[in-house]
Order: sequence, then structure tokens, then C-alpha cells
Amino acid sequence: MEISAFSMEEIKDPTNIIEGKRFEFLLDVEIDEEDELYTEAGIEVRVIVAQNEEDIRILNYFIIEKAENTYLDFALEEEEEAIILSFCHEQLTTESIE
Repeated sequence: MEISAFSMEEIKDPTNIIEGKRFEFLLDVEIDEEDELYTEAGIEVRVIVAQNEEDIRILNYFIIEKAENTYLDFALEEEEEAIILSFCHEQLTTESIE
């Protein structure tokens, strides 16, 4: 799995009920042809991430088949989740430095 492009947006909480910040990442992901998630058009992973001070974690994610724009009912492997979490952590820590 390789992340080829991404967008990131902070999700605002108008009620201030949620502690910390929430972010939505939309990741273009390249998958090996041997993987069961592989599609010719490619996939995107929509990831909701929570940041509370230094703690950054994945709250939820959705795998989307790009050609049909449909959600796929698959779970990521632990290694894939770790790759995504590491990527999001890097983006958020870089963002806070700038």
C-alpha cells in the first residue's frame, strides 16, 4: 500500500462537546494487483482522525472504490492501519509546526 495523494480538512465541532480536534483525510492509495482491495480505477480511503494534544488516533475509516464511488466492505490489515496512522500523524505534526 502506498499513499500517492491526499487532502486534509479539520472537522469543526460547533457544540464544543468533543475534546481535542478531528480531521478528515482523503487518501489516494495504490494497492498491489495481488491484494483483494485492488481495482483498476484505484481506491481512496476516507479517514477520520482524532488529535488530543500529542495523542493521534484513527476513529473510523471508509474504503471507496473510485470508479463507482462506492464504499467497499473491507477492513484494513493492522499493518495498513499503521501506515495510514503514521502518515496522518506526520501530516498533523508538520501542519502544527508551520
